[in-house]
Amino acid sequence: MSHHLRSTCRGCGNDTLHRFLELGPTPLANAFLASEAEFADEASYPLDVYLCERCTLVQLLDVVDPEILFRDYIYVTGTSSTIAAHNREYARTVVDLLDLAGDDLVVEVASNDGSLLSCFREHGVRTLGVEPATNIAAMATAAGIETVNRFFGEEVGRELRQERGPARAVIGNNVLAHVDDTLGFLKGYRALLADDGLAILEVPYLGEFLDGLEYDTVYHEHLCYFSIRALLHLCEAAGLRMVRVDFVPVHGGSIRMYAAPAVAGREHAPEVLALADEEGARGFGDPARYDRFARDVEAQRTALVELLTRLKREGHSVAAYGAPAKGNTQLNYCGIDTELVPWTVDRNPLKVGTFTPGSHIPVLPVDTLVERQPDVVLILAWNFAEEIMEQQHVYRSRGGRFLLPLPHPRLV
Repeated sequence: MSHHLRSTCRGCGNDTLHRFLELGPTPLANAFLASEAEFADEASYPLDVYLCERCTLVQLLDVVDPEILFRDYIYVTGTSSTIAAHNREYARTVVDLLDLAGDDLVVEVASNDGSLLSCFREHGVRTLGVEPATNIAAMATAAGIETVNRFFGEEVGRELRQERGPARAVIGNNVLAHVDDTLGFLKGYRALLADDGLAILEVPYLGEFLDGLEYDTVYHEHLCYFSIRALLHLCEAAGLRMVRVDFVPVHGGSIRMYAAPAVAGREHAPEVLALADEEGARGFGDPARYDRFARDVEAQRTALVELLTRLKREGHSVAAYGAPAKGNTQLNYCGIDTELVPWTVDRNPLKVGTFTPGSHIPVLPVDTLVERQPDVVLILAWNFAEEIMEQQHVYRSRGGRFLLPLPHPRLV
């Protein structure tokens, strides 16, 4: 079965959830189309977002089979200079924090092309990647990063510990949101960790999602949107204790959670509990806060479509930059197609030459921007806006302008 609907919260099992955002039937955000012949058979799935009022986990209940989503994957971490710098800082932080040395094992779950693990290798520690996408696991292996091609869970965590010994650090970046069995996944971390080790997970932060109106980060791969309060609840159930939280700017605002095995006497850090209390004061558990968010999302759609329509009416040429998954949510929800945005460009060679899901906008090489010099460029990959605008200084120097869509559409 390619798709099913959950009836309970994946964080606490609660069966009464508040649906606050309906983005409509939407194709899979990374299911790019190779040719126009594929347009007619494109599959769409509901994209609705719910709040669990008990544990405050924000989530999708429509689950698409992970074999369809992740076995042959198109997102590669190694294409952004922002991510490369982030990875170097990340590895140094963890090595210093745990005082890692040659025999210590660092495992990354959903290790993608091995970009982050290669930064750990430079510090001389043992590394192992666990990556479900067959094509991308092969890329990492070819680059010299030992990688196991499997979906991770509690059983795999236990097996890897038996084969490799306990890990001092088990890392996961932007993967916890992709997992339907969130609790089983975290139990896998607990099973693999040494008692003096840390589970370190980076997830987009619900606070940034709400404050920045980041509805386009909703797509079928992202099953959960995490608050610190919801993470405390999950860690508790998985035998982990949250000992530290860092706020990091990557991907529109993320949190990096550090959790240690719940051995005798170890509790959640007081500063983490204080952050969770602060979320309560900000209304993270209140359905009214989410209903207001949904109204703001509708207003953003209206404003963006009106602006693009006006630019077209006034005779301005428009294109887009980026073909990120988040851009596809926004294009489909706003009903933007080639009428308003005839083409986009992207640095990922796996996407160039394809068409975006649903909106069917052709993806061209980045050089096209300067070759064709459109008047306005809609930045779909807005989380890399600074990097993009810097790279495209030639386009800008010739009078090109950028359109940033969130939280409110504005020309720069």
